[in-house]
Amino acid sequence: MEQLPAQRPLTVVQLPDGSHVYADPASLPAPQPPGPQVVHIHQAPPDRTVQRVALGSGVGAGAVAAGVYFGPLLVGVLTAIAANLAMLAFIALVLGWAVVTVVRSVTTGTKSTGRTGRKSR
Repeated sequence: MEQLPAQRPLTVVQLPDGSHVYADPASLPAPQPPGPQVVHIHQAPPDRTVQRVALGSGVGAGAVAAGVYFGPLLVGVLTAIAANLAMLAFIALVLGWAVVTVVRSVTTGTKSTGRTGRKSR
């Protein structure tokens, strides 16, 4: 019994929720500072802002993984949509030019005196 460490006396400790317990103050976790934690996200590079917001707010690894995965995926999808719209606009331009060319060739092939209305009879 002589080799055992000396028994520490338990003291009354007030917890953050206001209740009192008998505990050893050295075994309690360190008190957290009151108030929100300030995270300066404006200093982050643009491609990491979402991840830093997610980590700073305590959302977790799922939100970070979603930002890492869906960020480039969204850029790829928007690029594909823009390419499709450009192709459709080009096709519409070519078809419009073809229609105008055909209509001009058909109308210039007919004999016309240039007069319209009652006097052309």
